[in-house]
Amino acid sequence: MPSFDTVCEPNLPEVKNAVENTAKEIATRFDFKGTAAAVELKDKEITMIGDAEFQLVQVEDILRNKLTKRSVDVRFLDKGDVQKMGGDKVKQVIKIKNGIESEQAKKITRIVKDSKLKVQAAIQGDAVRVTGAKRDDLQAAMALIKKDVPDMPLTFNNFRD
Repeated sequence: MPSFDTVCEPNLPEVKNAVENTAKEIATRFDFKGTAAAVELKDKEITMIGDAEFQLVQVEDILRNKLTKRSVDVRFLDKGDVQKMGGDKVKQVIKIKNGIESEQAKKITRIVKDSKLKVQAAIQGDAVRVTGAKRDDLQAAMALIKKDVPDMPLTFNNFRD
């Protein structure tokens, strides 16, 4: 039975490279000389540090540009609140989304079931597996999911005939 998996997985090596390139650019840029501006990646969390909130916005802008150049969707980023650190420094933690949350998975299965296509959707962990008899129906389901769930960077893998 033909099937595919709908997943939400970033390309983590590319995210790591983008964070490292951002750190290099911060170290060499004139407007960041002598400041506490920094960015680091730990366990699917990017931590940005700066002297003020406007500096965090600049660091985030550089990070988004580097991610886009490496073709990583910026919708994977889940920004947290700006927190005060010791002294005059501030930090912001950005979580990298990985996997489809249960609410989103239920929404995707509901979209597929309401579409009247001859396919079935089933939640499997942090992915949604769609199965059907024909490849054309599966491709129509892919197009439908992409169109109806624009706020998540979904990809399709494990396509089986």
